[in-house]
Amino acid sequence: MVKLKKYNGFLKLFVIFLTLFFITSCSQKNYNLTKIEGKQLPITEKEAETPAMENFIKPYRDHINKDLDSILAYCPETLDKSTGKWQTSIGNLLADVCIERGNIVFKAREKKSIDLCFLNHGGIRAILPKGNVTTRTAYEIMPFENNLVVIALKGQQILEMTSYIIKEKKPHPLSGMTFTIAKDNTAKNILIQGKPLDVNKVYYVATNDYLANGGDSMTFFAKGVEKFDLNYKLRNVLIDYFKSVDTIPVAKDIRITEE
Repeated sequence: MVKLKKYNGFLKLFVIFLTLFFITSCSQKNYNLTKIEGKQLPITEKEAETPAMENFIKPYRDHINKDLDSILAYCPETLDKSTGKWQTSIGNLLADVCIERGNIVFKAREKKSIDLCFLNHGGIRAILPKGNVTTRTAYEIMPFENNLVVIALKGQQILEMTSYIIKEKKPHPLSGMTFTIAKDNTAKNILIQGKPLDVNKVYYVATNDYLANGGDSMTFFAKGVEKFDLNYKLRNVLIDYFKSVDTIPVAKDIRITEE
């Protein structure tokens, strides 16, 4: 036992000596990075699996897949973002759902109601296929970690929003507001919750945190007079909605028209 202690003590001193020697040597020399080399290591499905690793992962994968593939609702027809000039079936659904589910949180917390919802067309990443709707479906449509946010905007910023929509010529998800695009490419007959736009009024607009921070050049959101982060991920908004309905309704109403 005494010899072992002496050996361990000597080993520790040797390690300390090497460390100090390395530090001293490095401090006396100037090293400059002159070249970086790398190579691609291809990984293909043909690579052999490690049985031990696969056996370790399998229970977790099976549990996650069971949750993701659980059926939440039924969709009577395929909803996608590729059909429609100014609006799409899936965009209408998403914007409608954000108002419905967002109001549950917003009313309870702030004692206020969301007036309209405006999101970005590019944020929708998959279709909602006809048939059974699962948790996995929600993850495919909304794979990002965006939260639902409510911005208090003055009526003037709502006008800027309509100008943005007309200029972009994309079917961005919209709910709670309708308007007509005049021949001079301006918005008229703007209605919010069925009532004419009041430029002096403050409206509560639901969107995601990316857009609320000016994403996709939506600078009008930065002019908001108040901001409320609902801490409610858009993906979870969808999941909770799917759980609350048996069959998903398909909105057929027209929200943006042209002269």
